[in-house]
Amino acid sequence: MGNQVLPTELTNFIIVLVLSLLIGLSQKKHFAKKSENMHLGTDRTYTLIGLLGYAMYILQPETMVVYIGGGVALFVLIALFYSYKLFRLDQTGMTSLLIALITYSIAPLVYKTQMWVVIMLVVSVLILNEMKAKFRDFSQKMNEQEFMNLAKFLVISGVILPVLPNEQIVEGIALTPYNIWLTTVVISGFSYISYLLKRYVFNKSGIIVSGLLGGIYSSMATTVILTKKAATAKENELGQYTTAVFCSVSTLYIKYMILMAIFNMPLLNSYWYCFVIMFVCGLLVAGYFYFRYQKNNKTTKESLDESDQQEEEKEEDKNPLEFQIAILFAILFVVFTIATHYTLRLFGTDGLRALSILVGATDITPFILNLFQAKYDIADSVIVMSTFQAIISTNIIKMVYGIFLSKRRVLKPLLAGFAIVTIVNLSLFMLI
Repeated sequence: MGNQVLPTELTNFIIVLVLSLLIGLSQKKHFAKKSENMHLGTDRTYTLIGLLGYAMYILQPETMVVYIGGGVALFVLIALFYSYKLFRLDQTGMTSLLIALITYSIAPLVYKTQMWVVIMLVVSVLILNEMKAKFRDFSQKMNEQEFMNLAKFLVISGVILPVLPNEQIVEGIALTPYNIWLTTVVISGFSYISYLLKRYVFNKSGIIVSGLLGGIYSSMATTVILTKKAATAKENELGQYTTAVFCSVSTLYIKYMILMAIFNMPLLNSYWYCFVIMFVCGLLVAGYFYFRYQKNNKTTKESLDESDQQEEEKEEDKNPLEFQIAILFAILFVVFTIATHYTLRLFGTDGLRALSILVGATDITPFILNLFQAKYDIADSVIVMSTFQAIISTNIIKMVYGIFLSKRRVLKPLLAGFAIVTIVNLSLFMLI
């Protein structure tokens, strides 16, 4: 108490005053953009509502009878105002009325909760008040299928996952119904988030951003799509496709860092720098091809022609929560877990490293997730080396696919870029 500059009551009064005024100013700005004249009030009104809540609370803070009485009176006044607005003026909006009630509640929140709670509440009010038009536009863009996708994700993550048992199916093998489905939920979450970002946030951003997001979803699938498009692209657009391919290679390492953070934080704490180096390496390779493309094509647009972009969206904007894909991923996870268990048992760490090379021909994420979360009796360095070997193997497969699918139109860039990424990856592998 000796170090306190201002009395507690004065400090809380200033906080209530400032926060209420901020809400009032936000309301004033909001109504200044509208032709509607019938509204509850703006800066002074909301500031006074906040101060009213403060005065009613400090009169009897123990039982809060006076505060509740003031709240009831304010609610009746707002109800009368809304009735007149609804029946006489045929206006239905009540956001400002709800904000008035929230403003009235600031004072007891300041006294009874931590300050970050109060600040987050006010910030949420300010953001929601300003984003009304954006929310309306976003809801208009979403179709019925999008809400079905969201419902599916909520079911598999919030309904199915919690009820699954976490007991080993086979003694000695780190497989439980819970961890099988958990890995499926996590990967589905990556796919769903990258899909939403691509469709609703970066839907007109071009193929380079598509490459960055594609690395989070599936670097292999992204490489296949981009190199197939490169086979029929204009000559001055090939640099974009090459750049996007290595953007997807780069963000692949961020994806695995996030997975380590979820399933094996000690591993991330020990080897995060290896993945950051590879992420930066991929970005530098992508940046080289981007600036080389810019230099050689001064007048070329950075985005695809509208017809090309629509065609690409048809290929990319697929349902990320298809049940068949989720089942396939779960099956791969089970197969790789069993294969890893018996490989280690029969052939030791050398066998595991050989297996990590072989899985590069498939989706390596189930294999790597198995390494991250299963408690094998091996050193962390072996897990990281096996992860890097699997990534090197799948990068080589992607390079071969890319050269073949692009009809050798991006042969030299893919060879050079993947050679650099592989050499850096091998160097880190040797250091580990």
